Amino acid sequence: MAQGEVIITPVSGKSDRKAFIDLTYRLNAGDPAWVPPLRMEAEELITPGKNPFFEHADVQLFLARRGLAVVGRISAHIDHLAIAMPTSQGMGPGTGNWGLLEAEDEAVARALITRAEAWLREQGMTRVLAPLSMSIWEEPGQLIKGFDHSPTVMMGHQPERYNDYILGLDYQLAKTLNCYELDIRPDFPPLIQRIIASGEKNAKIRIRNVDKSKFDAEAALILDILNDAWSDNWGFVPFSESEITYAGKKFKPIVREDLIMIAEYEGEPVAFMMTLPDLNEVLKPMGGKLFPFNWAKLLLWLRKPKVRTMRVPLMGVRKRLQSSRLASQLAFMMIEYIRRNSIRDYGATRSEIGWILEDNQGMNAIAEAIDSHVNKSYAIYDKAL
Repeated sequence: MAQGEVIITPVSGKSDRKAFIDLTYRLNAGDPAWVPPLRMEAEELITPGKNPFFEHADVQLFLARRGLAVVGRISAHIDHLAIAMPTSQGMGPGTGNWGLLEAEDEAVARALITRAEAWLREQGMTRVLAPLSMSIWEEPGQLIKGFDHSPTVMMGHQPERYNDYILGLDYQLAKTLNCYELDIRPDFPPLIQRIIASGEKNAKIRIRNVDKSKFDAEAALILDILNDAWSDNWGFVPFSESEITYAGKKFKPIVREDLIMIAEYEGEPVAFMMTLPDLNEVLKPMGGKLFPFNWAKLLLWLRKPKVRTMRVPLMGVRKRLQSSRLASQLAFMMIEYIRRNSIRDYGATRSEIGWILEDNQGMNAIAEAIDSHVNKSYAIYDKAL
């Protein structure tokens, strides 16, 4: 083996899987903005039988080594739900993905991405859309703006140099995903307040909290609205039944009834807004470990979370209403009610809304109308194979 030669091998066995997970903690330890994920969740993400993504996806993990040292990692995957979608929506037949990239330097990154592309080509793929780690619903995109501050819960954070590595391999920008930051302490502009007040006078409109005692039914309702509302969006992949159950179980500990709203019109649920207290604020100092004492700190926080930041990861209005004034009115009402609750009950001062597609005019207009601004952006790239 030549000095400095990068060797790429498929992940095989427990020791390789451990090395795949450990690497991200070593390479990112010096980044003050990085939030170490819980190791148990990092392991669950890449484990068949634990992550339902594997039920509809083919996944191959790779490690890069120089000598005996692990210096990089990547996942290559084909989501069969994604390739069944129309090509016009970003995914579609022949489209594979890679993600979970970590690399000591450019030579390692190039070798890993080239190997992931080769694997996808071997599986019959003709195009790659990346990075996706691993589903579009998990941590999509390469960070291109907002490196100086930590991501909120369920958002990714990658070194800026990775963007240069990707572009150096002839990738083209496919889509930008934006996150909006909002100071939630001031009242919204007068026009928005009038729209909200008008909705409150409309007897056909009801904005309600979710009922956690009916968690499974409420989760199914929200995901039904989501699948309808997002079905024409770029990058959309429907949730499977297993993923619905999995997401419900995963979110339940941080779900708060007064932070998730369902909007009803004439008795029919037609919109929802999900807000989560930023779990990353409590996870960051834990270094990815729950034991020996961090589990107690996390349990105490979960009982009565106090946070600076709230994140709005999901929001949707049924498709037939999306071009109507009612859709915006319902959105503003849900945002306002959750804003009040976030300040009063959780001590929050700011919120992040997103991600939002750069060309989603309706959601971008709503975000801008409440005086929020883009504070983080992620790029998804594509390339013909």
